[in-house]
Amino acid sequence: MNRTRTNDRFTRTRNGSTDSGRGSSRFGSSARSRSGGPSRSGGYGRRPAAVQGEFALPRTITPALPAVEGFADLDMPGALLAALSSQGVTVPFPIQAATLPNSLAGRDVLGRGRTGSGKTLAFGLALLARTAGQRAEARQPLGLILVPTRELAQQVTDALAPYARSVRLRLATVVGGMSIGRQASALRGGAEVVVATPGRLKDLIDRGECRLNQVSITVLDEADQMADMGFMPQVTALLDQVRPEGQRMLFSATLDRNVDLLVRRYLSDPVVHSVDPSAGAVTTMEHHVLHVHGADKHTATTQIAARDGRVIMFLDTKHAVDGLTEHLLNSGVRAAALHGGKSQPQRTRTLAQFKTGHVNVLVATNVAARGIHVDNLDLVVNVDPPTDHKDYLHRGGRTARAGESGSVVTLVTPNQRRGMTRLMAAAGIVPQTTQVRVGEEALHRITGAQAPSGIPVVITAPVVERPKKRGATSCGRRRPVSAARRALVRQSTAGAAT
Repeated sequence: MNRTRTNDRFTRTRNGSTDSGRGSSRFGSSARSRSGGPSRSGGYGRRPAAVQGEFALPRTITPALPAVEGFADLDMPGALLAALSSQGVTVPFPIQAATLPNSLAGRDVLGRGRTGSGKTLAFGLALLARTAGQRAEARQPLGLILVPTRELAQQVTDALAPYARSVRLRLATVVGGMSIGRQASALRGGAEVVVATPGRLKDLIDRGECRLNQVSITVLDEADQMADMGFMPQVTALLDQVRPEGQRMLFSATLDRNVDLLVRRYLSDPVVHSVDPSAGAVTTMEHHVLHVHGADKHTATTQIAARDGRVIMFLDTKHAVDGLTEHLLNSGVRAAALHGGKSQPQRTRTLAQFKTGHVNVLVATNVAARGIHVDNLDLVVNVDPPTDHKDYLHRGGRTARAGESGSVVTLVTPNQRRGMTRLMAAAGIVPQTTQVRVGEEALHRITGAQAPSGIPVVITAPVVERPKKRGATSCGRRRPVSAARRALVRQSTAGAAT
């Protein structure tokens, strides 16, 4: 029922699509719609003026379908509903309840919701439900999810995997830092849904290992980051290759004017749903700005890291992350570093150790600001204050997820106070500001800071026992010893015979 109406909508809004001239106006101010009509921003009436830096939400012409109260009210395959129940997902989050009726009907969607609000299932369930029953040919996926970081790609894949299995859809993860040969092999074997970072996907397309001409559903997760950081040319080049009449969904925790181009060019009459304003703060999250003297900052950081419980600490540079991690390990704190200079296997192992509690402190650059979900993480510390309010919101979003509570603490030296005041105003947050000194009760009360043990620790990878082969009495490194013993026996036998 919904899908029939969807096809009618496509006929009304995208009739006669030739996709001509799209590449020539990629960065033009008067982008044309996929139907060859007027721009999406101006074709349906003048958009309201945007606040400086704030994203002006587009107007929707076709009324949105109403939100649902439960997953059972949605037009989804029974296998997906059963998978939700088996995973303990019983009540949809607001962004899921609002967007799923429309995305399941094939509508383009622009969704904004704070980190931890359930965006992955909001777009993922719709993509899987509408793709169920189809089979992809080699190198030709049917659905595409574009994400900015490897960690987010892996998290999206992990989150959707049980639901994809329930409807017999194959997922492939395409990211840098991993074997491109294996990823190409997965695409050759057929994958209905690809979760990818733009750079690696482009590499595979250039090699002839992937074509996007059969992709009918495209998702941009963390769309605002995809629209900056140098991603935009790659993202638009990829979007220009998917089926022009297909469905597009853009989701993010923050939206600003960087997303305007993507919305105007690639969304047609979208359903817009915003759980929170761009600067919205999670109500279960406390925000603390701690004024520290420069001489105290290093010691305060060390004591916070030595607290009971896990914490993510953000710094600006890879060098600073490595330096602090080494210092914490020498001080007796179980810490590990995460930044772009690490190989993907190292990054994956570090995240696994942090999630299981093998490591208590994750010291990271902004690479960890998105795409990391850790249950029961109640503290995030900005050792170096972020330079952008969006970075602050995404860093802080690692805690207080899915209704849990948590705190975000930012250490601010005297010369950083003015800039931090402006940043908080841009984020729409009124923090609790406290002057703290090392050893004072306030630092412990807010962060749980305590003196470290001072006994150096070494973080080792967990030992995984491999099953012994049947009949084997030795393995691996012992073989040369066994050969030496056999030679010695032969020499002894020869000597006795002589």
